[in-house]
Amino acid sequence: MSRPELRIPRTAARAKRLSRPVRANLVALPLLIVIGLIWVYPFLWIVTGAFKTQNGLFTGGASLMPDQWNFDNFRRAWVDAGFSKFFLNTVVYAVVSTLVELFKSALCGYILARYEFPGRKALHQLIVATLFVPVASIIIPQFVLVDSLGLLNTRAGVILAMSGAAGALYVLLFIGFFAGVPSDLFDAAKLDGAGFLRTFRLVLPLAKPVIAVVVIFQFISNWNEFNIPLVFTLGQPDLQNLAVGMLSFKGEHSVDWTGFAAGMTLSVIPMLVVFIFFQSYFVRGLAGATKE
Repeated sequence: MSRPELRIPRTAARAKRLSRPVRANLVALPLLIVIGLIWVYPFLWIVTGAFKTQNGLFTGGASLMPDQWNFDNFRRAWVDAGFSKFFLNTVVYAVVSTLVELFKSALCGYILARYEFPGRKALHQLIVATLFVPVASIIIPQFVLVDSLGLLNTRAGVILAMSGAAGALYVLLFIGFFAGVPSDLFDAAKLDGAGFLRTFRLVLPLAKPVIAVVVIFQFISNWNEFNIPLVFTLGQPDLQNLAVGMLSFKGEHSVDWTGFAAGMTLSVIPMLVVFIFFQSYFVRGLAGATKE
C-alpha cells in the first residue's frame, strides 16, 4: 500500500512540471496561427483572384471567395499573353542554370575542403567577400562578356549570365559538408585507384541535404529572375521568361489584373513542386548534415 502513496506525489509533480509548457503552447499556437494566416493571405488573395472577374476582383474587397468563377483568365494568360513560350523558356533557364551552379559550387567546395594548395586561404576569403557584392552590380560586366562571346539574345547567353554569379553561399555549404566527411572514405577510394573526378563522383551523392538546399534556392532564384532575361533578350522578346512576360498584362492605359493573377498562379506551381520534392533534405542541408 505504500508504493501507490509514493506515486501520487510524483505524478502530481510531473503534471505540475508539464503544465507550464502546455500553458505556453496554448498561448503560442493560436498566435502563430494568426501570424501564419496574415503572412499567407496575400498569396491566397492572388490565387483566388485568378478565378475572379475584373469587377469581382475590385468589388470583392478582401474576400477570398469569387462571386463568379472565371476560368478564362488562365486561357488569356497562357494563350493571349504568350505564357506557353515564356513557361518553356523559364524551365530551360531555371533547370540548366541550377545544374551549372550546382556542379560549379560542389566542385569548388570539394577542392577547397579536401586539397591544400598555394593561395587556398586567399581564394576562400575572396569567395566569402563576394557575399557582400550586390548581384545587380555585375550585370554590366556580364553583358559585355556575353556580347563579346556572340551570345546576346540567345538562350545560352541568358543561362551563362544566370549561372555566372559566384554562388559563395553554396560553396561554403559544400566546404562544410566535405570537410566533415571521414578521411577514411577518401583513403579507401585512393587505394581502389580512384582519381580526382571519380572520387568526387563517389562522395557527391552523400551530399543530398546540401544539394537540396542549392537546388531549392537556385531554382527559385532563377525562376523569379527578372533583370537578366530582360536585359539579355531585348532583341528577342520571344526568349523572355515568365517574370518578364508579366509585363504583357500591362497596357498603355490599363492593367489586366485578373490575367496577371492567373499568370502569377501558373508561375508559382513549379516552385512549390520543387520545394515539396526536396523538403525532406532541406533542413538537414542548412544544418550542415554530413550523412543521411
